[in-house]
Amino acid sequence: MKEHYAHILEAIGEDLERPGLKDTPLRAAKAMQYLTRGYQQTVEEVVNEALFPSDCSEMVLVKDIELYSLCEHHLLPFIGKAHVAYIPDGKVLGLSKVARIVDMFARRLQIQEQLTVEIAETIQRVTGAAGVGVIIEAKHMCMMMRGVEKQNSVMKTSAMLGSFRSQQATRNEFLSLIR
Repeated sequence: MKEHYAHILEAIGEDLERPGLKDTPLRAAKAMQYLTRGYQQTVEEVVNEALFPSDCSEMVLVKDIELYSLCEHHLLPFIGKAHVAYIPDGKVLGLSKVARIVDMFARRLQIQEQLTVEIAETIQRVTGAAGVGVIIEAKHMCMMMRGVEKQNSVMKTSAMLGSFRSQQATRNEFLSLIR
């Protein structure tokens, strides 16, 4: 990957011998590996058996989980927060595991729409929840730094599964809790 970054820098007209760029290809390669580390993770590793029996049948919500991802169209960052809720059905997921699932999928080349669905479907599959709701709010550098250059736009996406889709009261409770 280091050599590819060197070629990119040369292609834009940079001098790789310039002091500020001397180690940039290696640093850029390491940064890209870090930013896309979600490809090296599996749901099983992330959850790590942190699923616990519970009689809880009320909504569990983890709000304002910060996320950082790269747009698969331009390789530019999008940055925001996820709100993840589920209605347990006999099992609850360790709290940090919700954030780790968000990170695992965010640290892959993504579009926000797909990221939202992947998180919801994974929480549903892992917990067997009666319902799952995920909302992501993010700012996209591909809209801010290039193209239309809109600095204050925020994209919001949602995925509602099970009771979050079929029961308006559950959906309303979720929406009211994230405000």
